[in-house]
Amino acid sequence: MTDDVELRRLAIRRADMKLAFRSHLLAYVVVNAGLFAINLLTAPGHWWFYWPMLGWGIGLAAHAASVYLNGEGMRDRLIEEELEKLKKTRGL
Repeated sequence: MTDDVELRRLAIRRADMKLAFRSHLLAYVVVNAGLFAINLLTAPGHWWFYWPMLGWGIGLAAHAASVYLNGEGMRDRLIEEELEKLKKTRGL
């Protein structure tokens, strides 16, 4: 595989990861805005909407970290390590 093809494949994978995160973020905002509205309309004196927002927010933060804090680089390194182990065990 040529370097250009490999770089394009990597760029596509990284772009896909960023688009997936943006979709996740949009869903988070829309759903939690809806939960806030439901909470406001049904039980304005008892705030509960922030619990699902907090739980989901932790997952969203982990997703962001994997996308923007070089999670891709870590994944690539682990893949390379596993490939090397497999080659050694199979005598390649």
